[in-house]
Amino acid sequence: MGVGYMKPGPGTYASVATVVIWWGAAHGFHIGPHNLSALTFLAMLVVTGVGIPASTIVARQLFALLALSPTWVHGLEALVLFRLFDIWKPWPIRYFEKFKGGWGIMLDDVVAGFFAHICLQLLMHFVPRLR
Repeated sequence: MGVGYMKPGPGTYASVATVVIWWGAAHGFHIGPHNLSALTFLAMLVVTGVGIPASTIVARQLFALLALSPTWVHGLEALVLFRLFDIWKPWPIRYFEKFKGGWGIMLDDVVAGFFAHICLQLLMHFVPRLR
């Protein structure tokens, strides 16, 4: 939708749009948590599959949102963690940046989303207020 072209920080704008769409879909269509996880997973695969040749941004954030309850707190936490990993790029995230073309553009972000997802799952497990 062009949000990824906004300046400064187009990746952050695209990530915010992804969280808003995810939260809006869950609440607007009254999708339960189990179905939301399945639909988020499906969207993640489709957008990533399309995004590799097109180098889109949306799927990257979906990895962080997978299996979360659709609350604004979880969306915000996923957004912050994803952007942190995407900007910081600790090992092995930076490694995936070296792939050619759209693969490198997407895979480093997919791994950043995966790292954010793992951190959120650990936080929810060890910090009861985040469930």
